[in-house]
Amino acid sequence: MKTEDFDYFLPEELIAQTPLEKRDSSNLLVLDRNSGNIEHKKFSDIIDYLDENDILVLNDTKVIPARLYGVKEDTKAHIEILLLKEIEKDKWQTLVRPAKRLKVGTIVSFGEGLLKAECIQKLEDGICIFKLIYNGILYEILDKLGEMPLPPYIHEKLKDKNRYQTVYAKNDGSAAAPTAGLHFTPELIEKIKNKGIKMLYITLHVGLGTFRPVSVENIKDHKMHSEFYMMSAEVANVLNQAKKNKKRVISVGTTTTRTLETIMNLYGEFKACSGYTDIFIYPGYEFKAIDALITNFHLPKSTLLMLVSALAGKDKILKAYNEAVSKKYRFFSFGDSMFIK
Repeated sequence: MKTEDFDYFLPEELIAQTPLEKRDSSNLLVLDRNSGNIEHKKFSDIIDYLDENDILVLNDTKVIPARLYGVKEDTKAHIEILLLKEIEKDKWQTLVRPAKRLKVGTIVSFGEGLLKAECIQKLEDGICIFKLIYNGILYEILDKLGEMPLPPYIHEKLKDKNRYQTVYAKNDGSAAAPTAGLHFTPELIEKIKNKGIKMLYITLHVGLGTFRPVSVENIKDHKMHSEFYMMSAEVANVLNQAKKNKKRVISVGTTTTRTLETIMNLYGEFKACSGYTDIFIYPGYEFKAIDALITNFHLPKSTLLMLVSALAGKDKILKAYNEAVSKKYRFFSFGDSMFIK
């Protein structure tokens, strides 16, 4: 299967640069994965497609202000570091620009020494391992010094950094937002709960995979980077019961999907657990955990486009994407939404 098979034409002006004022006013394309039928709605209409037997699973990860601008202590050369994931206490995998200026032992200073980072290992593709040196609470320091790590296709400054968080974000640790959840408002969540629909939360901290395009010709040669996930016993029990009773499990986002499918593949059921996943879902994959998916519109030739193609079929997905382009939908992180049912 070729990476080229997952390409589509997207005019640059359709890449959303800023979030809409009202989160749930975004467009919603509803795709029936059996018939291929397409409907055009607003995200607030999602409630009409949910019934009281449904289980909605969301990713409650919280984006940290992970982009840091500092200087090398010895030469004062400017360095940009993106914190990707904490490997162990105060040791972080990072993406560095320009990486060629760094060597093991280099110390980078941020905020006039409020935070320092010592390079302890250099890997490929601009990845370095840093030991962070600071006094106090790291996430409070990052709030002072860091910037929200918006994807490279967003060129506008974000006026309110909370707009790159879901309203239910809770567990610090992501280098990118689980963007399917950005459309939910507290009011919409309340309406969904009042309809009797269960909303459950798992965590997957979004990492390097979000920033890495597929560069190989054959998709089976692509290597996914691992990301940390966790699920509680309470959530596992509700999901196992739902599966037993043949209730529909609806995943909010590809990050949630990869977590649920990883756990089901490992244990044959849901269970309280945590770990790292590098699952790569593409056409031919048999879904064991989810029945439907709320998601955004993804980049051409991306692993996320491959995942939704595995669920609904590549031809149906590309037809839906082309229709979304023709109707001037907004694409990617701050863009419109899709419900695959």
